[in-house]
Amino acid sequence: MADWGPVVVAAVLFVLLSPGLLFQIPAKERLVEFGNMSTSGLSILVHAVIYIALLAIFLILLGVHIYTDNKSD
Repeated sequence: MADWGPVVVAAVLFVLLSPGLLFQIPAKERLVEFGNMSTSGLSILVHAVIYIALLAIFLILLGVHIYTDNKSD
């Protein structure tokens, strides 16, 4: 059995936490801007820290697992 939980969680968080896609912290003029599709070095750092923290919560504390059966009948 293959455990796809870490792969799925990491991919979904990576897409959702891309700076500027849904939101950007810190933004150019405000603390938070939504859907501006721009980024800065500081916002990349902030989003990376949020990504690592959420990934650790989902994988270590909650133990998300998605098992697949690799049997070919």
